[in-house]
Amino acid sequence: MSHFLAPVLALILWSLIIWCVMYARRIPAMQKAKIDPDTAKSPDGDWKEKMPLKVQAAAHNYNHLMEQPTIFYALMFYIVLTNGESSLMGYLAWAFVILRVLHSLVQVSAGKVIVRFAIFSLSTIVLIVMACAQAAKLFS
Repeated sequence: MSHFLAPVLALILWSLIIWCVMYARRIPAMQKAKIDPDTAKSPDGDWKEKMPLKVQAAAHNYNHLMEQPTIFYALMFYIVLTNGESSLMGYLAWAFVILRVLHSLVQVSAGKVIVRFAIFSLSTIVLIVMACAQAAKLFS
């Protein structure tokens, strides 16, 4: 069981790496733009417009890692709690994590949106397959 949850830990660690990248870029950029941290209280403030794309991209990616992967985390624990582990689910879990890492690498490098979208779509399809397989088991 513990090895089955390794992809969960891997994605958590990756999210924390992206958090570090985000602040390693954001803090110097804010200092360079002479942005008072108190004016950056709101995520909707105009201070963001002063941030270079590379800085914004890391922040956007960190936010993305807090969104859809939460479904993955819940699904993985559901699979463990219902004894739904299988080699296929393990491979799909690792595929999801690898695709999310690739998505991050494209996004934080401000790469092509169409490439990022394709990777995101593939990761979503993997998640859908995993969830549907578990639903099929539940209702069979």
